[in-house]
Amino acid sequence: MALLEIKDLCASIKGKQILTGVNLKINKGEVHAIMGPNGNGKSTLASIIAGKDIFEVTKGEIIYQGQNLFDLSVEARAAEGIFLGFQYPVEIPGVSIKNFMMTAINEQRKYKGLDPINAIEFMKLMQQRQKVVEMTSDLANRSVNEGFSGGEKKKNEIFQMAMLNPTLSILDETDSGLDIDALRIVANGVNALRSKDNAIVVITHYQRLLDYIVPDVVHVLYEGKIVKSGTKELALELEEKGYEWIGKELKNT
Repeated sequence: MALLEIKDLCASIKGKQILTGVNLKINKGEVHAIMGPNGNGKSTLASIIAGKDIFEVTKGEIIYQGQNLFDLSVEARAAEGIFLGFQYPVEIPGVSIKNFMMTAINEQRKYKGLDPINAIEFMKLMQQRQKVVEMTSDLANRSVNEGFSGGEKKKNEIFQMAMLNPTLSILDETDSGLDIDALRIVANGVNALRSKDNAIVVITHYQRLLDYIVPDVVHVLYEGKIVKSGTKELALELEEKGYEWIGKELKNT
């Protein structure tokens, strides 16, 4: 059974059709990259999986671990192991990363019928996970993303992913605005979290991220649907030819 299976998904916002029939299957142990030009539905797809209700699903279904994803609330999806890393992480002034993560972990444990994590276990986990993204203790004690640089915000996203240990992680343009050092740190963190028990979806415009996070499958999302899938070489071809090539190829088929 696939971890996630999307069947003929169509969705719109304010009457404008964005997804026009997405089909996608993801298994545990896999890393998938979704590429495509702006405005073609990549972030919309990520948001719908995570449970944002600003989109209207007009057709299709999403099955996650054997259950209809649309039957689950946003909170239940997170507790069931779905994590969305935002393209533009928000600031939460006055809430420390430490308190934010303890609350998130305990909400997850409560959903599963487990006792809250104790302070000693939490601090030990936090120290271990900080190393994954080379996060300093000073940064971890600050308010969530307040005054953070772009690279620090993305490191914090991967740190949260490491703390929550999700089954399905969706990283929406994690490479956006990162310099080469921050990109390396973030990518190393993602690679350290890859396992046979989880799956990762990386949404990106550019092939450069895939030099660091090597995907098992690359998909091209164009005009609201996945029109082409292949190996990492597909990303290199897109880098060389651009997305217009996809459009021309579709017109000729």
